[in-house]
Amino acid sequence: MMEVILHVYDVTNSGSEKTNNTILNINKVFKDAIGLGGIFHSAVQVYGEDEWSFGFCEHGTGVFSCPSGKNPMYTYREGIVLGKTNFSIFKVNQILRELSREWPGSDYDLLAKNCNHFCDEFCERLGVPKLPGWVNRFANAGDAAMEIAGNTAFRFRQAKTEIVSASKVAYRFLAGVTSSNGSAPDSPTNSNTRVPRFQASWFKNLITNGAKPSSTDVDDQDEDERLQRQHSSKQGRDQLLRQSSQQEHELPPLHQSFRHDV
Repeated sequence: MMEVILHVYDVTNSGSEKTNNTILNINKVFKDAIGLGGIFHSAVQVYGEDEWSFGFCEHGTGVFSCPSGKNPMYTYREGIVLGKTNFSIFKVNQILRELSREWPGSDYDLLAKNCNHFCDEFCERLGVPKLPGWVNRFANAGDAAMEIAGNTAFRFRQAKTEIVSASKVAYRFLAGVTSSNGSAPDSPTNSNTRVPRFQASWFKNLITNGAKPSSTDVDDQDEDERLQRQHSSKQGRDQLLRQSSQQEHELPPLHQSFRHDV
């Protein structure tokens, strides 16, 4: 059986001393003081003096090795014994060859597929516990946040499209009903489903401006309809009076009838 050791580094390869010091302070607070996590690089050592990790490159595998605890790109923090593997050195080399094919450097992603994810996969195949949660917690949290944000944005766009489509259908329906009511009198089949004329314009304003029908709009419409009914009633009375007057002119005078009878 062979020990499997995890080597952890503070990520201080930004090229800026100020940024590197900021990362060191973040790791000191969030890992050392709180135990939450930080910004770390990790590598796994098993058999021999080298450690194995994963990084970005444009071509070929992203799996590489260097002397344990001596990666010149980062600041060494600590080594953690994860357990012991039952595999022989031959089997471990076979696992490393498989991982080299499966982890091309061009697939590297800071949040979704970084060195810590590689070490997790390597440890799983060696049959030892995975990395402590604090090593990659910031990347996992960032990846989850990105996924949630992406799903939320997609659902919002989908909901917005559905709302707009439904609004257009509803507006066309209301506009059609209003047009029919304005061109023909109510029939027994539609008299109870008549839609006030103001609704179409109100619904259009609701879609474009988010406006609701005010009490003034409703009162003005009711007043218009009342005046229209009065006008129609007056026209009906005038027509009846004209017809009655015409019939009176067509009848013979009463005195002529009496004279004829005699």
